[in-house]
Amino acid sequence: MNISAPFIYRPVATTLLTLGIALSGVLAFTKLPVAPLPQVDFPTIAVNAQLPGASPETVATSVAAPLERYLGQIADVTEMTSQSGIGQTRITLQFGLNRDIDGAARDVQAAIVAARADLPTSLKTNPTYRKVNPADAPILILAMTSKTLTQGQMYDAASNVFQQQLSQISGIGQVIIGGSALPAVRAELNPNAMFKYGIGLEDVRAALASANANSPKGTIDDGDRRFQIYTNDQSTKAADYVPLVIAYRGGAAVRLSDVANVVDSVEDVRNLGLSNGQPSVLVILFRQPGANIIETIDSVKAALPHLEAAMPADVNVTIAIDRSITIRQSLRDTEFTLAIAIVLVTLVVYLFLRDVRATMIPFVAVPVSIIGTFGAMYLLGYSLDILSLMALTIATGFVVDDAIVVLENVSRHLEAGMPRLRAALVGAREVGFTVLSISLSLVAVFLPILLMGGVLGRLFREFTLTLSLAILISLAISLTTTPMMCALLLRPRPPELERERRRSFFERMLAGYERSLVWALAHSRLVLLVFFAAIALNAFLFYVVPKGFFPQQDTGRLIGSLQADQSVSFQLMTQKLRQMMAIVQQDPAVEHVVGYTGVGSGGGFGQINTGSVFVSLKPISQRPSIDQVIARLRPQLAKVPGGRLFLVGVQDIRAGGRQASAQYQYTLQSDDPAQLAQWTPLLVHELEHSSILADVSSDQQQRGLESDLIIDRATASRLGITPAQIDNTLYDAFGQRQVSVIYSAINQYHVVMEIDPRYTQYPAALADIYVTGSGGSASGTALSNLPLGTVTATNSGTASSAATASATVAEAANNNAARNAAINALANRGRGAASSGAAVSTAVEKMIPLAAIAHYNS
Repeated sequence: MNISAPFIYRPVATTLLTLGIALSGVLAFTKLPVAPLPQVDFPTIAVNAQLPGASPETVATSVAAPLERYLGQIADVTEMTSQSGIGQTRITLQFGLNRDIDGAARDVQAAIVAARADLPTSLKTNPTYRKVNPADAPILILAMTSKTLTQGQMYDAASNVFQQQLSQISGIGQVIIGGSALPAVRAELNPNAMFKYGIGLEDVRAALASANANSPKGTIDDGDRRFQIYTNDQSTKAADYVPLVIAYRGGAAVRLSDVANVVDSVEDVRNLGLSNGQPSVLVILFRQPGANIIETIDSVKAALPHLEAAMPADVNVTIAIDRSITIRQSLRDTEFTLAIAIVLVTLVVYLFLRDVRATMIPFVAVPVSIIGTFGAMYLLGYSLDILSLMALTIATGFVVDDAIVVLENVSRHLEAGMPRLRAALVGAREVGFTVLSISLSLVAVFLPILLMGGVLGRLFREFTLTLSLAILISLAISLTTTPMMCALLLRPRPPELERERRRSFFERMLAGYERSLVWALAHSRLVLLVFFAAIALNAFLFYVVPKGFFPQQDTGRLIGSLQADQSVSFQLMTQKLRQMMAIVQQDPAVEHVVGYTGVGSGGGFGQINTGSVFVSLKPISQRPSIDQVIARLRPQLAKVPGGRLFLVGVQDIRAGGRQASAQYQYTLQSDDPAQLAQWTPLLVHELEHSSILADVSSDQQQRGLESDLIIDRATASRLGITPAQIDNTLYDAFGQRQVSVIYSAINQYHVVMEIDPRYTQYPAALADIYVTGSGGSASGTALSNLPLGTVTATNSGTASSAATASATVAEAANNNAARNAAINALANRGRGAASSGAAVSTAVEKMIPLAAIAHYNS
């Protein structure tokens, strides 16, 4: 049986078949998606919830824990981690590789709905989820700058235009707006003025909440006409709130401007974004797991002109970080390498054959086999990535073998005097089974890789199948096109010319081989010794050569995590961010640097003492390697006191869903948080002294300063004050509390209240806070106007100050007489400080200073 015979007898049909394979591959090549690596992402979903003003412990116990109980019941969850900070929590769910991310998202949504009953009522919005891996680097960052607009105004425009539209693009998992917050009306209260008028923080909150109304009013029917009722119930600017009446004292109105400074500002003033040192708002785009980076970025760039047209004219939008640039460059280099490999294979064939006609046969067979593989890749849903193109580059050495085997055997018969057609038929029939066995044995070598599971199996599956497909297509070309071309192109050479060719080249090679073989046989023991030495050397090299999961990539992108002292203020944190970014920007290898710090009002996750920096490097031809750039920046960044910027190169493969400041992570787990708090610093300390580690950090944030308010429940009960009243008062004063909603046509804004920043610069400011209550003194005299400190104890210090707080409480318990005397004295001070008038005096007597129900140590 001769498989090649029908194709040799029908050269036109065989030629059309070959052209069909090549054209289908060319068409598929233009449609194949481009990616850095095969699709190896774990389906990952991040659940976010916000409870503004809450401490990390409160968020963890009241928000994160109930959500984890329900989310943990979802099927095929391989990893679940949570991170709780000030006013926010994020739970990351990672599913099995074969889990459909859309089906997982539906399960997550159902779990969030089920957990709503166990979440605190003060949680204004339901938790949200995003199909995104928080550990991934952003694929695109847009920087917005303006010479006339404030960052709050730019943030508002970015939130209304960019965030909404970009989130709808296929492949986008999350859009974070960093560097500022939505515009808001801020009421900064003066506690001394409020005490003067006998007005409590809860009174102001109620007045602000009632100042806005956006509810139905009804209609009026007048005969054959109908009137819709409208009112001026909305207050949208700070000027609308200045004359707001919050109470009456002595028959006179007390307005908000009498006790507060009302300004147009932003919801959270503790945010800053920078782009090359300039104030900026950053639009940070993350892809969802499994999405193609190039296609997603191209879709975003196509939408940018329309989005920019909807922005204010004086907002400048620039692309600061673009992940697709280095991906395209690396793929162009790989494609160029593939083309060089094909040319080199052809040249080597010509070097040995010394015949242009004979060289044309492998020159056609190799490209057609490679190009035809693109069609099979398209049908399998593969992409043009580094591994698939590397597989095709390696395949050039395999696919040419089949063509050469057939070519040489046909040439042998042709040189023996056989006609071309007969030589092609006989030669192809003789080696057909040999070519088949060689190709199948090569494919069988890669079969174990196809059976591998996990990330490694998913990563190399596309590589293996691409290489196997190229070999199989080469097999088909070698049994069809190659013998057909041999019958058409090969010409018999004169015997004299053939003998001269062999004598001039091959005989010299053969003579050299014979001499080396004779020498080896004469020194067999030495050759055997060299053989075992080579084995020993390979074993030694295998032991000493560094090992890793995947080579370190130079993507031209750096991502940095800025960590400052945990007790740092926002003002000092902004200085650290500016200093760090200035150092990075001055490096000659850096092209663009952006960064921001804040608590993640745009959907991210951050703290006051943390910041994120993103660096785009110049092309590789204009700079050293990425590791050298990091090593060069590290000592310069270390000169900035009170903060550390950890830089790491962006990698295409990242396992897990936890953000980290380095390439490797080590996770400690315990059922007892106290054990983690004890052992984590010890481990970090030991790792920092390791000679093989450069940067060591921990995401444990438990060394910041804190003020623990300890309620004297007996005194609070005697004064008619509940813990809920104390919590609400503190939230009103220090939590940037959103107390009212301002509705507009395109967005919703908030009215934020807090005490004047002048009274939040020191822990003793708690003594200036008053809570409204009712009750009697220890002597039976009506008493309800005492400091909050009367019934609470405040301990200011680090997170490990529980022992000090306990001692303070014990000291207070042993001094009840002094406490009662302090209560009466503070009440009398309150009465004396009140202005004249019975109404004002009565109101002041209802004000209980924090110092009357709490004590604290700084």
